[in-house]
Amino acid sequence: MAILSKPLRAAEQEVRNIAGPLIALGVAIAILYFGRVLFITSLVAVMLAFILEPFVTLLVRIRFPRSLASFVVCAAALSILYLMGLGAYSQLSGLAEELPKYSQRIGELVENVSQKVEGLEQRSYQLVMPAPKQPPPAPTPDQSRKKRRTADTAAPAIPGAIPEVRIHEDSSPIKQFISVRLGSFYQIMLMVSFVPFLVYFMLSWHDHIHRSFLQFFQGEDRAAAARSLQGIADMVRAFVVGNSVLGLLLAAASSLAFWMVHLPYALLVGPLSGFLSLVPYVGLPLAALPPLFVALTAYETISGYLLVVAIVTVFHLLALNLLYPKFVGSRVHLNPLAVTFSLMIWGFLWDAPGLLLAIPMTAAFKAVCDNVKGLRQIGKFLGD
Repeated sequence: MAILSKPLRAAEQEVRNIAGPLIALGVAIAILYFGRVLFITSLVAVMLAFILEPFVTLLVRIRFPRSLASFVVCAAALSILYLMGLGAYSQLSGLAEELPKYSQRIGELVENVSQKVEGLEQRSYQLVMPAPKQPPPAPTPDQSRKKRRTADTAAPAIPGAIPEVRIHEDSSPIKQFISVRLGSFYQIMLMVSFVPFLVYFMLSWHDHIHRSFLQFFQGEDRAAAARSLQGIADMVRAFVVGNSVLGLLLAAASSLAFWMVHLPYALLVGPLSGFLSLVPYVGLPLAALPPLFVALTAYETISGYLLVVAIVTVFHLLALNLLYPKFVGSRVHLNPLAVTFSLMIWGFLWDAPGLLLAIPMTAAFKAVCDNVKGLRQIGKFLGD
């Protein structure tokens, strides 16, 4: 019995060694999924702090107190966002006034498409419909008299009977959508309101946070942690700045091209199309949606829509194949397989924000793996 108990104990210990990490992984996935609003808000604040840190450092070098330098940089960033919002609002207000025209145009297009589909169905039905059958013979006099007697003997309707009335409660899908999404929208807006304060405190308390974090490590681990922090900061800064520069170039080029083809609201749909084009894998259809929508009232023929799609496609392919590797790809150092898996995982957990944050988070994880001795093989696996 003692001989048999040793293999059983070894197998039991092996099962525990496997079950422990699996349970921890499941708990971590659940925490990331249910706390995604909190994590997304914190990550956005951290990325913004990494971007604005060089400007704060520049002001500190010219004898600004760090708290004042952080306030000036945050105020300047908010002012830029406010001015951009004013420009977008002026364009959106003009677009809102013309929404009846767009709705009428969409109705006409839907009606034309439905008529064509009905015509196609009728022609298909005529092709596959069998030959009509011969009409049944006329009833004989005896059969007619029998039918009349059957109709006379049928049960008469009860006088004064009230027909059954069924009340159908019509619920608007828009009301249902608003009622479902209102709570989550309020939660998102509440978390977004914390972003400026988080960024300011991260910038003003940068030195204190950095020293306090490194105190959790000793010896070589402290040096590895410092290198990891520096690698994450450099990577995030390069990724976000590279995408921002590339998005601005695409926005300017798209706005100019749309203005040249007389597309309305070119200053609005150009930046939208340019920045949406940077979304991984689904950037091309997303970038084509805004210009195609405003083109509904600008073009009457299909050639105009094809021209808009061609402009968006050319800019997207140029940015993806020529500019993106120089501005972003050379700094991230991730292979396509790792990028695809990270997009799938984070897109499943956090939806659209996960698609936007997947690459910088995976690259930050790779930066940590590259500086930790026991994780360098994982860093090599994720690398290009």
